Amino acid sequence: MTTYLLEALKSKFPAAVLETSAFRGDETAVVKKEVLKEAAAFLKDELGFDFLMDLTAADYLPREPRFELVCHFYSTKHNYRLRLKCPVGADDARVDSLTPLWAGANWFEREVYDMFGIKFEGHPDLRRILMYDGFEGHPLRKDYPLKKRQPRITHRD
Repeated sequence: MTTYLLEALKSKFPAAVLETSAFRGDETAVVKKEVLKEAAAFLKDELGFDFLMDLTAADYLPREPRFELVCHFYSTKHNYRLRLKCPVGADDARVDSLTPLWAGANWFEREVYDMFGIKFEGHPDLRRILMYDGFEGHPLRKDYPLKKRQPRITHRD
């Protein structure tokens, strides 16, 4: 069906596509983080994926690379969906920002930064979006202490 999308991605980035899978119209490609932005641009410009539906992450502690960034793309013209994943190590939790390609990536990336601590290089305003500025740590990391006490916020008049 749409497995040609995965073939096109593998053909364009032969050394960077780590694996692919397709099951019942659910196409997924795992790419190296160094080519994520370039692969996303290829999906947008060459394959017609005009909508970044979601961008999130998962923590697989104790596995290394610890994190996996997950992006869901949609083509409104062709009614295709495709998922790009990329492994992100804990020692260098940085990925290129997709905001130059999709403005909507701004809030998704801020949420991933806030919850997991993954930084997005080239993001126009990377700061917390769900937690307050003085919040310590990243609450969706698997090693975040459940009973951690946070600093109090003082109200200014």
